[in-house]
Amino acid sequence: MQNLKFSELNLSPEISKAIVDMGFEETTPIQSQAILPVMEGKDVCGQAQTGTGKTLAFGIPILEKINVKDKNLQAIILCPTRELAIQVAEEFKKLSKYKKGAHIVPIYGGQSIDRQINALSYGAQVIIGTPGRVIDHINRGTLKVNNVKMVVLDEADEMLDMGFIDDIELILKGTPKDTRQTMFFSATMPKAFLELTHRYQKKPQMVKVIHEALTVPNTEQSYCEVTQSSKLETLSRIIDFYNIKLSLVFCNTKVQVDELVDHMQARGYLAEKLHGDMKQVQRDRIMSKFRRGAIELLVATDVAARGIDVDDIEAVFNYDIPQNEEYYVHRIGRTGRAGKGGKAFTFVAGGDEFYKLRDIQKYAKVKIFRQRVPSLDDVEAIRSNSTLDRAKKTIKEGNLKKYVAQVEEFLKEDFTSVDLAASLLKLMTIGVKEKEEGVDMDDLQNTGAEAGKARLFVNLGRAQNIGPKDLIEILRNEAGLQGYAVGKISIHEKFAFFEVSINDARNVIKAIDNKNIKGTKIHIAPAIKR
Repeated sequence: MQNLKFSELNLSPEISKAIVDMGFEETTPIQSQAILPVMEGKDVCGQAQTGTGKTLAFGIPILEKINVKDKNLQAIILCPTRELAIQVAEEFKKLSKYKKGAHIVPIYGGQSIDRQINALSYGAQVIIGTPGRVIDHINRGTLKVNNVKMVVLDEADEMLDMGFIDDIELILKGTPKDTRQTMFFSATMPKAFLELTHRYQKKPQMVKVIHEALTVPNTEQSYCEVTQSSKLETLSRIIDFYNIKLSLVFCNTKVQVDELVDHMQARGYLAEKLHGDMKQVQRDRIMSKFRRGAIELLVATDVAARGIDVDDIEAVFNYDIPQNEEYYVHRIGRTGRAGKGGKAFTFVAGGDEFYKLRDIQKYAKVKIFRQRVPSLDDVEAIRSNSTLDRAKKTIKEGNLKKYVAQVEEFLKEDFTSVDLAASLLKLMTIGVKEKEEGVDMDDLQNTGAEAGKARLFVNLGRAQNIGPKDLIEILRNEAGLQGYAVGKISIHEKFAFFEVSINDARNVIKAIDNKNIKGTKIHIAPAIKR
């Protein structure tokens, strides 16, 4: 069965909006097979491992079907461990973000039972819990299951292995036999599980997702411990440190793709985006550029990246950790192809994402090792070595006669050849800053503009309703610059680039930098050329 767009499922506006916020565009195989039968009221028996998107497969229809005006318990989701119960509850909270009146309560051992009793007293329509603690609440009378309409067993084989069979049957027997709908999910189909389905399910719809093997023997897989705010710098350093020329970067949402591309372009990288809002003609143009190496960094969502078949991708970056474990397999399978080596870097921010990383390793049966983020000194050392390699190549190529004459003339002053070589290496590696009338400015000769001009960066863009005409007006009013003196202009969401002569650039920076314009403190500086 082909995966569906969530927009094709005729979901309520509240659930649809929540799905967009979560960054999902398209159903996974288990969701494609299970959501519609559950919506139709059928029992479902599914074989699927962790990481296939099971939670949304039963979570979406449950939240669509519950009556928020009815405070009685309507759905029970049973999980083998407190960790999984918490994880499922968090997904339900995100899904029910805009469904006012939906009350979802996780109940599991290890948490104060009094707190759970208090939460249940407000009237939970959905509970997500471990069998033992659910039985405890039933026995205390704090949980009544006689009106339950839907029951889910998540990772049923795990619960059976842990000896929960009696608890599970006790809970199921307490729910209405004739009107109850059941959804049983299991990674394997042991005899005890099949017996359970025969006893408690009515002509269940069978759904099955085959586990995808991870076959990337030539790909080095690692993760970097980061914060949300350090991801951009981490990505830049790794690309520079390994001198990566062709890479694929995955984000979970279209908004994140747009923002990251803007930031990477501002840093001088040849970056482009690929996501579902783009027309096919645009996607084809971007892919053509990527295949021929005119783009070094392609930032994409999972759905948009489908069908990318480029053998020379050196690295894949999980800028956002994948929403589903199977996406990890799809993502890193883009590198290490045709017998070539590849690298896969996953950025992990915070405790919840470490749990996801653990699930990925379990699902893909792979060990992902921690990678130290390169320091600025590491990156500078790599750049220095690269510059020296280029110098060796230039010496071997010859044709240096006129440059030798200039150097000999320079060395008549009180400098040594080592001084000259070291200073040039520094200039090539980290650039140079000059100080004029109290203003620090990068070398305006090296911004990527044509000779005699400088390309400048300013932190004004579409977010401040700035267009080319607005930018020219600011330059005229604040720096006395006429429109004809402004060259190429490129407006992005939160910043812009424009070209002026080097002499005008000096005046513009001194006149505008640090001023407040359009409610924004202006930062204006030479663009960075890589």
